[in-house]
Amino acid sequence: MKRFWTEATLREADGGWQVWLDERAVKTRCGSPQVVPTQALGEVLRAEWADAPDEVQPDHFPMRDLADRALDTLSKERESVVSRLLGFADGDTLCYRAEPDEAVARRQAKMWEPIVTGIEEDLGITLNRTHSITHRPQPEASHAAIRTRLEAENAFVLAGLDAAASLAASLCAALAGLKDDADAQALWAAANLEEDFQAEQWGTDEEALARRNAREAEFTRALAFARAARSAV
Repeated sequence: MKRFWTEATLREADGGWQVWLDERAVKTRCGSPQVVPTQALGEVLRAEWADAPDEVQPDHFPMRDLADRALDTLSKERESVVSRLLGFADGDTLCYRAEPDEAVARRQAKMWEPIVTGIEEDLGITLNRTHSITHRPQPEASHAAIRTRLEAENAFVLAGLDAAASLAASLCAALAGLKDDADAQALWAAANLEEDFQAEQWGTDEEALARRNAREAEFTRALAFARAARSAV
């Protein structure tokens, strides 16, 4: 598709902020006004449109896709999203460790433990760690506290968290990414630790590296989207 707009601007709208392409307001794919709750998120979307090339493809607009999902789907299906995120807490990669005598276990402890303990401190909870592959659900009180935290977030934050947690197989990594000083690259390295460790032992190829880098970029965008949706700016 040819780029049909000259300028992308951000304007205040009823309930938030909306991108305009010349004199045309952006709508979701389902036809709803694409109004987002913060100026920071609106600016993220505006920049995506402004930076689009002359020949545009659907995959040039990942942030728009997240905003559409928040408005068209998640705003109506919050409970299913919260439940899925709670499922990531129960099966969180960062809580399932190798046996202590395995070489990778030392790296897991170094990279994963600060993230998990940070979430515990933030929410006032305890999370189970295990050296078994057997499913071990989190304590009921921890579940309740995580649910309360998730239910307090708007649909846009949930959209970013859902995407990030799905990519990382870790709600801890996704929640840690909401902090203003979060290092998305370090969080992705933690989430991808086992694959990276295996690649160090046995080598990797260009296709695997390209796939890893693409997933890291998606993870980073999802966290940036979620943080912007929470910003008071």
